[in-house]
Amino acid sequence: MTTVVFPGQGSQYTGMSKDFYDNFNIARLTFQEIEEFTGMNLRKIIFENEDNELDITKYTQISIFTSSIIIFKTIQNELGLASSSIDVMMGHSLGEYSALACSDKLSLKDACLVLKERGQLMNDAVPPNKSGMAALIGKDSNYIQKIIENNNINLEIANDNSPKQVVISGDISEIINNKELFLKNNIIKYVILNVSAAFHSKLMLEAQKELSKTINQLKFNSNKINIISNYNAEVSNDSLSIKKSLQQQMANKVNWTNSVKKLLEIGQKNIIEIGPGKVLSGLIKRISNNFDIKSINTISDI
Repeated sequence: MTTVVFPGQGSQYTGMSKDFYDNFNIARLTFQEIEEFTGMNLRKIIFENEDNELDITKYTQISIFTSSIIIFKTIQNELGLASSSIDVMMGHSLGEYSALACSDKLSLKDACLVLKERGQLMNDAVPPNKSGMAALIGKDSNYIQKIIENNNINLEIANDNSPKQVVISGDISEIINNKELFLKNNIIKYVILNVSAAFHSKLMLEAQKELSKTINQLKFNSNKINIISNYNAEVSNDSLSIKKSLQQQMANKVNWTNSVKKLLEIGQKNIIEIGPGKVLSGLIKRISNNFDIKSINTISDI
């Protein structure tokens, strides 16, 4: 049996999924359907990216989602990837919405519309250049949390990506001013990320409350595919639990390390990463070598 995982923000690149669009009718039809749902010219944004719109959160999220969906739909349609062969789906941050759409927990239309709103809310949550994120390489999240607590640093862990990669989030002055402190505490590398705001932090609480109202109105479907939530790294097939976890996702930590460890606990060994880039495959390998991982980003990967 198989687990399918979907990437999040940062995996985008100009022209992603274009080879699927050019070669498969199902990809073109799905692309057109998402454009109709969202009222956005996603082909222009994704394939041309003339004004670097792919790096603007309100466009980034729906664009990565769209590319992930059309790759999945193509594999499903052309290669016969049956839902019955998939045990678990999960995604990193916005990738969780891709997982919910591809597992049919959410309709494609609902997933598109709620993700479009999510991107806009996160884009507008704080004034530009007032907050940010940094990737810390070399230590796990417990070690970094102790540095934060021992030094009364007003920052939060946003992404627990692997035992050697953690992303912190908060006020941009805190991000900049504490760089040397982290490096003096055995952090090997400290990279300030090119993002518009402090995602997965308390600065997203108001945006999370707004999105939660929309999520509360959505119809979540029941089927045999399990979801592992970013919020609590727990396996669930209960629609109410999946909904409640999703409502807590935006302003809380992405528990990616524990989510991957959960796959080991339940005996999952085969993973397919579907969507732009191969970031998640790299992270998963740093968490455990006990998986057979395939990453499908282009037609040549098939």
